[in-house]
Amino acid sequence: MKPLTINQLTVLPHSTREAMGKSVAADVRDRMLKLLKNKEYITVVFASAPSQNDFLDALCNDDLIPWDRVVCFHLDEYVGLPADAPQSFSFYLKKRLFERRKPKRFYAIDGLSDPERECRRYSELLAAHTVDIACIGIGENGHIAFNDPHVANFNDPLPVKSVHLDEVSRQQQVNDGCFDSLERVPSTAISLTIPTILSASFIFCTVPGDRKKQAVRDAVLGPVTEQCPASILRTAQECRMYVDAESASLL
Repeated sequence: MKPLTINQLTVLPHSTREAMGKSVAADVRDRMLKLLKNKEYITVVFASAPSQNDFLDALCNDDLIPWDRVVCFHLDEYVGLPADAPQSFSFYLKKRLFERRKPKRFYAIDGLSDPERECRRYSELLAAHTVDIACIGIGENGHIAFNDPHVANFNDPLPVKSVHLDEVSRQQQVNDGCFDSLERVPSTAISLTIPTILSASFIFCTVPGDRKKQAVRDAVLGPVTEQCPASILRTAQECRMYVDAESASLL
């Protein structure tokens, strides 16, 4: 498969997850350095999921990034999980990246706070920054962050909201090995909304694995619809989607 461009979305295929991860990391680094030529600091939003492992490992191993000039947010967090729970998304990023690379600031979503109050707090923090880069993935149901099809809103008036997760989304957490059973997966989360994600100047979307192939096909070749929230990436300011042989098999 050759690179494919549809509207503002460019799909970049790779033979393996490792090669894909290194490619994403190199492109994100280059974009960060380019932006930092004209800005005192930049703001980057990160996803937290096993699909991001190869990318974050490669990014962490890059010595060229001045992390003290990078402010970091993350896409989502479970409601009811403490920050030190292994399944917590902020915990994931701290272990995978921030214990080795110290950013200027990492703003974590507090899963133990009152959800509505935490949504307001995180919205206010985001409003004080311009999102330069969003590093995201796609769920098996086509979600971006935790904007599952039943709660996705391309014109969402809220920057951050509390959402109820659908069963496909929760089962994915079991499939990924994050939880032992569906019953253990929280049913509620706090998530950046779709307009907040699309506000990023550059979106880098990393989507490996056979279980994502239908979502990738729908996002790239299907209609732009909230039934596949990731399809809206075709309208982003600039989005690059990185796939491996498995996730690209239906393209």
